[in-house]
Amino acid sequence: MFKRAQSRIPQPWRKSVDWLVTIAVAAAFVLTFEAEVAKPYRVPSSSMEPTLHCARPGGGCKGSFSDRVIANRLAYRFGEPKRGQIVVFKAPAAASACGSGDGGAIFVKRLIGLPGEQVSERAGYIYVDGRRLNERYVEPALRDQRSDSWPRITSGHYFFLGDNRAHSCDSRTWGTVPRSSLIGPVILTYWPPDRIASH
Repeated sequence: MFKRAQSRIPQPWRKSVDWLVTIAVAAAFVLTFEAEVAKPYRVPSSSMEPTLHCARPGGGCKGSFSDRVIANRLAYRFGEPKRGQIVVFKAPAAASACGSGDGGAIFVKRLIGLPGEQVSERAGYIYVDGRRLNERYVEPALRDQRSDSWPRITSGHYFFLGDNRAHSCDSRTWGTVPRSSLIGPVILTYWPPDRIASH
């Protein structure tokens, strides 16, 4: 059908129309892929340092540029969230305690507690149901000295922490996140070039 329509176009214009159609199809594919499969996000704060960098001169930021990451938006349609994943999610309204307007913002943090579990912190170390987590991604200098415990996580909710424990506003402050607010796990840091890494 397209070839029949194309044959009615004068010869000098056919190549231009062919290019325009190709570009339009490619753009539609990219936009659909971004919206439904893998979407890029920028890391805006130091809460995930040193795993993910934000840009200096932001407080606690170690990068010259903020890391850009890609989240797999299909992952949680076909599988369960897993402890240790770095996840992009829509912050609950209570996250406004972190600063003006943070409720409903997009956050990037590490999934620590699953439904039915109880998370506690003792002198800066995290325990799940009384068992201490082995968290090699948390640098000793970025651990806080807090001791606290939180209610058992309800069904369909998740508990998130930043890797930079001393400077992260997370589930310890604003509670758990419902599964409906999870966008997807981070699968790749793609920018800047010297920070490219899979997760």
